[in-house]
Amino acid sequence: MAEVLVVIPVYNHGATLLQVAEGVLAIHPHLLVVDDGSDAAAAPVLEGLALRILRHDVNRGKGAAIMTAAAWARAEGYSHIVTIDADGQHEPADLLNFLEVIKSSPYAFIVGARDFQTAGEVPRLTRFGRRFSEFWMFIQTSVRISDVQSGYRAYPLPALAALKLRDSHYSFEVEVLVKAAWAGFQIAEIPVKVRYPKASERISHFKVFKDNFRMTALNTRLTIRALIPVPFRQLTWDKGDRISALRPLTSLRKLLEDRATAEHLALSTLVPIVACALPILGFQSFLILFLIALLKLNRLWALAVTHACFPPLMPAFCIEVGHYVNHGVWLTDISWQTLGREVFQRLWDWLIGAVIGGPALGLVLAALVYLTARLIGRSLRRRQGSYGASN
Repeated sequence: MAEVLVVIPVYNHGATLLQVAEGVLAIHPHLLVVDDGSDAAAAPVLEGLALRILRHDVNRGKGAAIMTAAAWARAEGYSHIVTIDADGQHEPADLLNFLEVIKSSPYAFIVGARDFQTAGEVPRLTRFGRRFSEFWMFIQTSVRISDVQSGYRAYPLPALAALKLRDSHYSFEVEVLVKAAWAGFQIAEIPVKVRYPKASERISHFKVFKDNFRMTALNTRLTIRALIPVPFRQLTWDKGDRISALRPLTSLRKLLEDRATAEHLALSTLVPIVACALPILGFQSFLILFLIALLKLNRLWALAVTHACFPPLMPAFCIEVGHYVNHGVWLTDISWQTLGREVFQRLWDWLIGAVIGGPALGLVLAALVYLTARLIGRSLRRRQGSYGASN
């Protein structure tokens, strides 16, 4: 049975903290406040309430406060923590909805999606940040979450402890969801009410330059990791085993053992090749991640194909095809004259080659992958059948 601890991370929220704590205790008896180095300690404000308080000597960031709470909660035998912000924007009554979902999905990370329609004066930066984080999480994980930055959420403690997390500030709340999705944990959303006071009354410790820089650095790091065709930890084969187009038979066998289909692998071959052919140097990686998420391609195989097609191979192929289409001969003179002074002609060749050669090559290789995967899949089924008969 789930044992849930509600956690309020606090940093200089003395004016609203008491109201939030009393609201939580009216719903749920297990409450922990983590004072993240507030200028005036939170303990006197909460005197007389049946709760526990932990305090950081210095401000270490919201993520650090949550991890402090998680470590304490696990030591005390709790299975989950539910975090609620100390600024009074959340309704403690919504805790009941979290508790219900925890019962039915004990290993899910549950995010309270804020209803901005009835929230009052929502800061423009908050609206932008919500859309920004939703987009990048979709690119990095193929998972759609409408409110990645909501601080009202439930963490299953064994799952949280299994993740390798680096960020300790506001960006922690993005990192934890991306890495949970990579690890195969369910990310669930429930609607929650939210209210924003007037700008003159609002308390926010979000540092526009510092925290936006941290968020940008985090998204850069996560996107680079998303581009590496190495399985995440939840997959069935060895963690360090790379899927590579340079080892197609071994890689296809492993993907098929993990229930990939020949049709899906063929599509995951065609799309990256067509995208890599386009003359948009510097944007292929972003486009391919977007297409992987949008079309639900096999991420590992699509990225392996992408790496085999990156410059100079695919541009050279497209330029040759385009030059032949435009001039009736192959481009054999590789010199400053043809690649430097005639750069605009080569770009035109590249565009023509991308339109004709990219799809043609993609269809040929996709058909080859499809046929090979069908043969490997048939061999795997025969082996499984003979194993079953022998037992």
